[in-house]
Amino acid sequence: MPDAGDQRLLFGSDDLRLPDALRGPLRAHLGALRERYRRRGWGGPVGFGQRPALVVIDLALAWTDPRRPEVGSAVDSVVEATARVLAAARAAGVFTVFTTWAYDPAAPPSPHDAKNALHVGPGDEKLLELDPRIERRPTELLLRKRYASAFKGTNLHEMLAGQGVDTLIVTGLSTSHCVYATCRDATDSFRVIVPREAVGERCELFHEVNLLDIELDLGDVVPIDEVIRYLATLPAARDGAVR
Repeated sequence: MPDAGDQRLLFGSDDLRLPDALRGPLRAHLGALRERYRRRGWGGPVGFGQRPALVVIDLALAWTDPRRPEVGSAVDSVVEATARVLAAARAAGVFTVFTTWAYDPAAPPSPHDAKNALHVGPGDEKLLELDPRIERRPTELLLRKRYASAFKGTNLHEMLAGQGVDTLIVTGLSTSHCVYATCRDATDSFRVIVPREAVGERCELFHEVNLLDIELDLGDVVPIDEVIRYLATLPAARDGAVR
């Protein structure tokens, strides 16, 4: 049986995966880095607070459809894991926000346009619709953003602060870009919790490295079952309330 350190991720693009011969050594090296940083005082747990919110980052068709390989990839496991977190959050009455790209044909060009492979134009709006598998409800907020972070240029911070949120559970795509940027902007105001199985991206190396960076510097990266158990302890979940 192959060592767990050699097993491929369940998501991503095949042409952007690590060579099999490098996967085990890389994960071993990242594990060693984790311990060395912790000995230096990095990566302490922030823990769960009393009032969480959930943000689901960019699970839109442009990113979840592998038939558009410039930005999309096979991320079924991330979608399915996020759906599990969503079910627990809904049972607990947790405020939930979904994000997607704010396409506007009148928006002025940006220097970043040359770097970004998400080239959408009139008629492509459907690509920015949420993946139907996550079954967003009309009562759940859809936040359209122009930047990687769900906070930049939006009123997300004000909405969370106004509700007394102290914990932000972050799921979705992509680990090295929009998930990371959102965690970076959240970390000074909220306890950041990332369910490990519920984030991902097209590139295996970028995912592994940035997830470790999040764990050491920005928030707690924990198994999805731990997040679901926490949500089940909230008063609304115990009372059987569903929103």
